[in-house]
Amino acid sequence: MWTAITREVSAALADCELSHIPRKAIDVALADAQHRDYRRALEALGCRVLVLPAEPALPDSVFVEDVAIVLDEVAIVTRPGAASRRDEVASVAVALRRHRPVLAIDAPGTIDGGDVLRLGRTLYVGQSARSNAEGIAQLRDLLAGFGYAVQGVPTRGCLHLKSAVTQLDDDTLLLQPAWVERERFADFRVIEVDPAEPHAANVVRIGEALLMPASFPRTRQRLIDAGYKVTTVDVSELQKAEGAVTCCSLVFRAGG
Repeated sequence: MWTAITREVSAALADCELSHIPRKAIDVALADAQHRDYRRALEALGCRVLVLPAEPALPDSVFVEDVAIVLDEVAIVTRPGAASRRDEVASVAVALRRHRPVLAIDAPGTIDGGDVLRLGRTLYVGQSARSNAEGIAQLRDLLAGFGYAVQGVPTRGCLHLKSAVTQLDDDTLLLQPAWVERERFADFRVIEVDPAEPHAANVVRIGEALLMPASFPRTRQRLIDAGYKVTTVDVSELQKAEGAVTCCSLVFRAGG
């Protein structure tokens, strides 16, 4: 059974942090409706969806992925790279303690969960503006006893590593070659995003199914042609806040 921890959209979403896209007006009511559709899509794919209440004073708090890394044995609460997001951590930690032992990244380390891609027993961590060398080193130390390796991966032109690459199945990745070196993942089969859809590499894998934004039909067709089952959801207002589909949930198997 899959569990997905989510959080309702903050009324202050329009005041979100932005790094690589221009600020546009956000229809918060529509963003809220789209987030409800996103949660329904997760449920349809087999997730038990847990919904934390909105944090009115924390604009980016709907993007729960960034404040934690959930593995089979343990959860790590992060120290987000944007100082405005650090008050998001405590309530997510409370929710996670019902499911996993919880460890933490401490100052001066920073990591955003969106920079962490787990492939088997290796965690690839984006060396981005949000995740620093100290945070990556702390993560490596925290997980050494659990048998995980941690590798830093340079990124360019994107917010997080999972803006540039996500997993489709145990052997295959969806990748944006403009933002991360394909050679860093030489052991995997790679499907590249359609060049007309630079932001399309971020998908959620739930078992054998994939969930991706509705705004990338060309990349979706590439995945369908490769034999994948793909569900789409309109998250256009959340995309204006530099969000996508992985960042709106923490997905893990109940009971490890």
